[in-house]
Amino acid sequence: MKWQGKFASLHPIRFAGEVAARALSERNIAAQNFDALFLGMTVPQQHAFYAAPWLAALIGAPDITGPTFAQACATSARVIASAATEIETGTHEAILGITLDRTSNGPHIYYPNPLGPGGKGETEDWVWDNFNCDPNANVAMIQTAENVARESDISQEQQDEMMLLRYAQYQDALKDDAAFHRKYMVTPIDVGNARRSVLITDDEGIFPTTREGLQKLKPVLDGGTVTYGGQTFPADGNAGMIVTTRERAREMSRDENISVQLIAVGTARAKKGFMGQAPVPAAQRALRNAGITLDDVRAIKSHNPFAVNDIYFCEQLHVKPEAMNNYGSSLIFGHPQGPTGMRLMMELMEELAMLGGGYGLFTGCAAGDTAMAWVVKVG
Repeated sequence: MKWQGKFASLHPIRFAGEVAARALSERNIAAQNFDALFLGMTVPQQHAFYAAPWLAALIGAPDITGPTFAQACATSARVIASAATEIETGTHEAILGITLDRTSNGPHIYYPNPLGPGGKGETEDWVWDNFNCDPNANVAMIQTAENVARESDISQEQQDEMMLLRYAQYQDALKDDAAFHRKYMVTPIDVGNARRSVLITDDEGIFPTTREGLQKLKPVLDGGTVTYGGQTFPADGNAGMIVTTRERAREMSRDENISVQLIAVGTARAKKGFMGQAPVPAAQRALRNAGITLDDVRAIKSHNPFAVNDIYFCEQLHVKPEAMNNYGSSLIFGHPQGPTGMRLMMELMEELAMLGGGYGLFTGCAAGDTAMAWVVKVG
């Protein structure tokens, strides 16, 4: 849901608890099936000190707990990778991974500083100050995209073309009353109150995108190429995924004939101030760890906060732009931080299931010029 939209006033932990409890009920999965809950959250909220055990209690599993992860835009990939590791080592048998964030109405934090003038402390707007300055590279997020564009000679026109393609791909997910979204979304959601009902049936805040509209936009930074039309927007939301053994997966699955297996994970870090480059080495490492090549991959999803990211990825790995991000990407439907990657992973799995199975690749950048990638096999 778009920033400052209909989810903006909801407490993200309570909201995620309501959505998760409903999703489990609709799938006839008891919360007692899980022996741990792994939570991903990047924007602090009230009472987040108790985040994972509190959320576990909200879904009806007051006897379990687990860690809370915050790895910026790579949070979803980290939650699933860490959960899979504990399943593989036998530490747990069934882990519920939930990712959530509310970028709207982000916290304004005061840090005491007794040595400041008159004892005055320091303040930080958690969301915007961190979007606008990486303390290591000393640049804003958008500047990292401009750095990649400049070094790789990526024009505004190229970014407009990529944006138009990604917008068209998202329209495929809306066909037949958004049949693709219905495969994994919990919908409709009532965010009203006692006086009135306010139903949310799908994504909110999608910007209509046309060639003429994009061409009218000027770059955000002087001398740059990245416009507001060539980047994503902050959003709010949550997502959940069960990580368990093959046997338990069959018991809880809607279709026991479809198996989903995490094969490998890759992490990488680009040079300072070039965040958009990091998904390439992360993807290469994940593929290498999986023992496959891009030729073996049937579907690719990327977290692409800037159109520059996908252009660079396609140029470096010789991937056709239309061969990835079918049915949409975060460039179009927004970026709620923690849950973004998990939604993309779900869409990747659904696409592979529709194709009859095979390998899929997810990759995406994250703050600090980093990235994570993820190879999955659906059979």
